[in-house]
Amino acid sequence: MTIKTLAIVGCGKLATIITDALIEGFLPDYQLIGAFSRTVEKAKHIADKVQNAESGYTCATCNSLDELLALKPDYIIETASPDSMKALALPALRNGSSIVTLSIGAFADTEFYAEVKATARENNTRVHLVSGAIGGFDVLRTVSLMGDCTATFHTEKGPNSLKNTAVYEESLQTEKRKVFEGNAQEAIALFPTRVNVAVAASLASVGPENMKVSMTSTPGFTGDEHRIEVKSDQVHAVIDVYSATAQIAGWSVVNTLRNITSPIVF
Repeated sequence: MTIKTLAIVGCGKLATIITDALIEGFLPDYQLIGAFSRTVEKAKHIADKVQNAESGYTCATCNSLDELLALKPDYIIETASPDSMKALALPALRNGSSIVTLSIGAFADTEFYAEVKATARENNTRVHLVSGAIGGFDVLRTVSLMGDCTATFHTEKGPNSLKNTAVYEESLQTEKRKVFEGNAQEAIALFPTRVNVAVAASLASVGPENMKVSMTSTPGFTGDEHRIEVKSDQVHAVIDVYSATAQIAGWSVVNTLRNITSPIVF
């Protein structure tokens, strides 16, 4: 069995979940060889986890993206932000590294999406779009292939998760309100790190310009509740997912990595 090498960009809570899963044996086909984050201490925390686990190999704390790319990992896991994904994608793909990303909002930029697709093809690399806090990509993609369809994405959040965004008002703490309605491109522009899943669903179906997105703020609500609905002449599918925390996003990366090397893929 050939061991695949991994590096991580973005070393927060989700990266910790993935690293712990690797240490606990969920990813036996991989070695984590490098970590990079805007905060060096966070990257060092990930690297130290690997080394303290007596894995038999070292994980480098990288001070720059160039330093991480110099390791030439087979796969780079990106858990940082759409901006980080935009900075990482083309250099990584040209370097021979495939990418596993949660920051799918970056691909609402259709020109960037096309450039990434072409670069991956030219360099025999791939970009794996992780489902994160939702599911049903297979259904969405299948229905869209069958013919004309429409798709909507609605998400419910608590007001505290909307702080530091343009839509937040103190009145949201006591008043339930729809705070956004538009398409996936408009949504990711307004909420750069909060609606990656909406862009992911749009890419699997009707595209960011055609995916109708709405968001409701509910006082006292904890976590995220997402509803994706796709309709055609032949199929009507509804996908509901509630998650109390963001842990499902980290574990969806683990599942994607397992599928990459598994003889049986779910």
